[in-house]
Amino acid sequence: MRRALAIAGFFIGVSALVLQFFITVPASMQAGRGLFASIVFYFSFFTILTNILVVLIYLGALIRGQRWLVLFRRPRTRATAAAAITLVMGFYALVLADIWKPEGLFWLCDVALHYVAPVLYLLWFAGWNRSGTLRWAAIPQMLAYPLVYLVYVMLRGVVVGEYPYPVLDAMTLGYTRVTINILGLLIVFLALCAAAVTIDRAVLAGKSSA
Repeated sequence: MRRALAIAGFFIGVSALVLQFFITVPASMQAGRGLFASIVFYFSFFTILTNILVVLIYLGALIRGQRWLVLFRRPRTRATAAAAITLVMGFYALVLADIWKPEGLFWLCDVALHYVAPVLYLLWFAGWNRSGTLRWAAIPQMLAYPLVYLVYVMLRGVVVGEYPYPVLDAMTLGYTRVTINILGLLIVFLALCAAAVTIDRAVLAGKSSA
């Protein structure tokens, strides 16, 4: 089951990411961006980057002996991805679903990347990939992923005047409101990291009680 979920998650993730790329870039160019700007726009979404991270983790689990995949086999990386993909699913369901109504292939990609991929990964992580080695001290390191992302998208927003998510739109909301939104998101991410570490440590707890 562990390998079957990894294979299913990998192919669903890759298929959805590739399809999303080939429908997003032309739509972005029709909106007035150039080819390079449209590609950068595609990679500016936390959903896309997190699903790429999940795909690479699956690849690391399925293919052995590749040194460049070592990072994606580490328990901390897997737990960080669990927290991030949960945030992707929750944020979309609670915030974006009411204001973004995709149709056709866009809808298909949205369902795959925001619901199917997160559920598959969380099942895979919680069911078969708990290492029992993570410590609470790993949580600040896990926070680096969204922090680097936020720095990137906010700096990009200053340069190009657009933001990937409404809650980060400093031009519309102002920096005070966006700062509050960012702090709220980081607090949620910290809680999700704590949950992921707790799940990972469940193996250790089980061994201790045995």
